[in-house]
Order: sequence, then structure tokens, then C-alpha cells
Amino acid sequence: MTLDALRPLAERLLDPFVEAADRVGLTPDGVSIIAFGFAILAGVAYALAGIEVSGLGGDPRLYAVGAGFVVLNGWMDLLDGALARQQGVDSMAGDLLDHVIDRYADIVIIAGLAAGVEGYLLGFLAVTGVVMTSYLGTQAQAVGLDRVYGGLVGRADRLAIIGLVTAVAAVYT
Repeated sequence: MTLDALRPLAERLLDPFVEAADRVGLTPDGVSIIAFGFAILAGVAYALAGIEVSGLGGDPRLYAVGAGFVVLNGWMDLLDGALARQQGVDSMAGDLLDHVIDRYADIVIIAGLAAGVEGYLLGFLAVTGVVMTSYLGTQAQAVGLDRVYGGLVGRADRLAIIGLVTAVAAVYT
């Protein structure tokens, strides 16, 4: 079972957040941008966790900070679609923007991890795998086949694995 199977439960848990976001005037695109900001913060925290820079970084506790930002990125990624449906503005263009931002978020998070552990080849391979998997799903959809969002290790699973492993790394490093 992948975490994508839990999407209906997550969407029910999102209801109060969707209501709050709608009340304060957030748009789904704005939420997508906020989610990307959390991904950038996660990538920076991961990079700094392993790299000593002028007295900053080199602190494994930053893995826990990065893990928190990964969780926030995933939560906001769920929120943008739910908010779009709530506001009745869900569209193919919004779905495209969401997917593009998600790929950049994946790249930034993985690049931060790779930089932090100086595992650039592994990071390159991981980014290539994530981007190509998403690309193949998009191509399948473009030629009229079904798009399977979960798969063996969907985005929710990848974020959960990254968040969990880096939270553990914060404790045991």
C-alpha cells in the first residue's frame, strides 16, 4: 500500500485548513508557491546540516528542521488541490502549475540532501529518477492512458521517506 491510498483520509483532515485558507483569501496557486518555499527551506536545511560554512551548518539537528519543512511542503501540496476544488477554480492549468512546482520542489529537496552529504552522483540519479517517473506519467496521460499518481513510490511516499529518514538522522548523527 502506498500513502496515496490514504488521500481520502488526508483530505478529510484538511477540511479545517481549507476553510481557514479560504477565509484568509489564499488562492490555490498561492498555496503552491508557499509549498515550494517550504521545499526550498528544506533543501537549505539539509545542505547546511552536512556542510560547515563560516560557523553555520554542520549541525545534524538541521535534518530535523529539514524534515519539518518536507512535511509542511507535502501538507501544503495537498491543501492547494483541496482549496482549488473548494473554491471551484480547479483547472488543467492549475494542475499543470502544481505538477511543475512539485517537480522543482523534489529537485530542491534532493539537491539539498545531496549537497549536505556531498553525494552528488547519488543526488543526480535520484533527481533523474523522480523527474523521469513523473514525466512518464505525464506522457501516459498525454496519449490517453490513465495517470497513476501513487505508483510503487509516489510523491507522498517519497516525502514521507525523506522526512522520516532525515528526522532519524537528526537523532542518530
